[in-house]
Amino acid sequence: MNRNHLPYFLYLFFILSASHPLLAQPCTNLGQTPATAFPVCGSTVFTQNSVPVCSTFDIFVPGCPGSTTGGASYQNKNPYYYRFTCYTAGTLGFTITPLAANEDYDWQLYDITGKNPDQIFTDNSTIVTGNWAGTYGPTGASASGFNGIQCASSPPDNAPTFAKMPNLIVGHEYILMVSHFTDTQSGYTLSFSGGTAVITDPLEPHLLNVKPDCDGTKLTLKLNKKVRCNSYTPSASEFSILPAVATVISAVPDSCAFGFDFDEITLTLSAPLTNNNYQLIIKNGTDNNTLLDNCARAIPQDEQVPFFYAIPQPIFADSVGKAKCAADSVLVYFPKKIACNTISPDGSDFSVTGPAPLTVATAYGQCINGKSDYAVVKFTTPVYVGGTYQLTLKAGNDGSVILDECGQEMPQHTRNFIAADTVNAGFTYTASLGCLENTYLFTHDGAHQVNSWNWTFNNVPVTTQSHSVVYPSISTNNVQLIVSNGTCSDTSAVQLVFNNEVRASFNAPDIICPEDPLVVENTSTGLVTSWLWKYDVTGSSTLKDPPAYQFPARNRETYYTIKLLAYNNILGCVDSARKVVRVLDFCLIDVPTAFTPNNDGLNDYFQPHNAFKADNYDFRVYNRWGQLVFQSRNWQEKWDGRINGELQNPGVFVWMLSYTHRDTKKEVFRKGTVTIIR
Repeated sequence: MNRNHLPYFLYLFFILSASHPLLAQPCTNLGQTPATAFPVCGSTVFTQNSVPVCSTFDIFVPGCPGSTTGGASYQNKNPYYYRFTCYTAGTLGFTITPLAANEDYDWQLYDITGKNPDQIFTDNSTIVTGNWAGTYGPTGASASGFNGIQCASSPPDNAPTFAKMPNLIVGHEYILMVSHFTDTQSGYTLSFSGGTAVITDPLEPHLLNVKPDCDGTKLTLKLNKKVRCNSYTPSASEFSILPAVATVISAVPDSCAFGFDFDEITLTLSAPLTNNNYQLIIKNGTDNNTLLDNCARAIPQDEQVPFFYAIPQPIFADSVGKAKCAADSVLVYFPKKIACNTISPDGSDFSVTGPAPLTVATAYGQCINGKSDYAVVKFTTPVYVGGTYQLTLKAGNDGSVILDECGQEMPQHTRNFIAADTVNAGFTYTASLGCLENTYLFTHDGAHQVNSWNWTFNNVPVTTQSHSVVYPSISTNNVQLIVSNGTCSDTSAVQLVFNNEVRASFNAPDIICPEDPLVVENTSTGLVTSWLWKYDVTGSSTLKDPPAYQFPARNRETYYTIKLLAYNNILGCVDSARKVVRVLDFCLIDVPTAFTPNNDGLNDYFQPHNAFKADNYDFRVYNRWGQLVFQSRNWQEKWDGRINGELQNPGVFVWMLSYTHRDTKKEVFRKGTVTIIR
């Protein structure tokens, strides 16, 4: 029900109540706070005949008008909370049915997995779905429900009261809040059905283990799961022991003062136990049941769990936990809990000898109620040297030894522990370089008991201690090694870049003028130790970047083959590249006055002669009527004497030539005539 739609006098009362917390009754009953929520069994129908009047923190509702944060803040009034876990993924269906026709209940579902239940008031990400419609009658989640959260309104209203069934996730824990805005109500029933998710714990209840206390007058029974607080009897009528040296006279669960269920219970005996092996037996108590889980499943009658009691004697440490790689501490385990206040914080209750010096810096327990199952012994430096170490437990600087939970002094004694060497993944490699391939042998020395090698050669895994790889002579390669001795591991990596393959290449112009020297650009790659340039039969050079080369004047167009040889004399590698250069007969730009397009191979085409150095070249030919018959911007294109494929009759044609001379940068324009002769 939305406060924004209430009659004015109720709205004013709400504002006064919110402004004066003393007017509101806090929620203290079990089930009315998230931390004390009812545990849910999917087959159970909850009936709340009345709900104590109270209120807690406001509830954020996403998607509803009320604030700039994208949602409304509705009062969490007269709530009850229900807690359950998803055991099989699927949809959740449930129905809240008022016990009176004119009552309206609101609800909101939260995912509290890994969170404190009270975070539903501060963590908006826990919200799954809900319904706040001001419509009388049943509400809940169904297959045909509203897809989203229905915002609050004033009853009677026709807003949808059912939300679409949410999808539950296996292993996630949820809380369902059911709220009623008014302080007068008849109650409701809550049942879970219609969905495909399983929220009923499949685990059957059983006895797990028993631990007697030091004087043998109390037993702490641990169960494999939580059972209902209302299923045990304070007189412990469900329990007995064999041999029957005593009777069980009372039972006190560990959490029924603040919850609905428990999994640990303390049983008091009529007399102390004697040294012996025992069985704790469960039967129906005076309430006609054993212990019932939240789905009313009982621990089987006559189920037994064994335990042993011995009058306390001085204890010795069971063992020292295996040291981790480069560990700066070890755990010392005991057969009984030890008193935390008897562990000297300076670590003087312990000393260590072994392959390398170790000094104890401090010691402490993982304490719960002043007791711990083990002691943490911390060193001033990590353990880098492997081997067997001796840890001695003795009287500390305070003059006393560690006491167990029964007050027994611990005699001086020694326990061994094994530490592993730290390892180094550094590896070596030898290379055999070739002209096209390089062969590398990679090896790890295996020191410090390394027994595992995980190489990666360019993403290819290898698990041997040594490995040979063949790489292209021009390539980039990544090598990684991870080594381990079962405890310690290390990683090493290197990138190998190869460029020892000899590849000869060069750039040179295709055409040059006879008066111009040839300029070449060496673009070879690889490890080259010597060079040889050959300018056809006219000359040579052994320089990497030779000076410009002048060909001999021949007054005719000539083709020369330029060859470059690149050598690696150490590896015996050689590669070559060649290019043909055309040296023109001359580069004086001139235009002939006639040509004979008769396909005899002589003077068949018309063009400016050797316009090699003509930049911005434009050549045009016109007939006697002024029609353009040929045009080119490429000095090597020629006119064949045809127009649209038709060979022209003998006659005179006009040509025009414009260009910029490459050397002088002078702009030139010329025109003249040419005669076709046949």
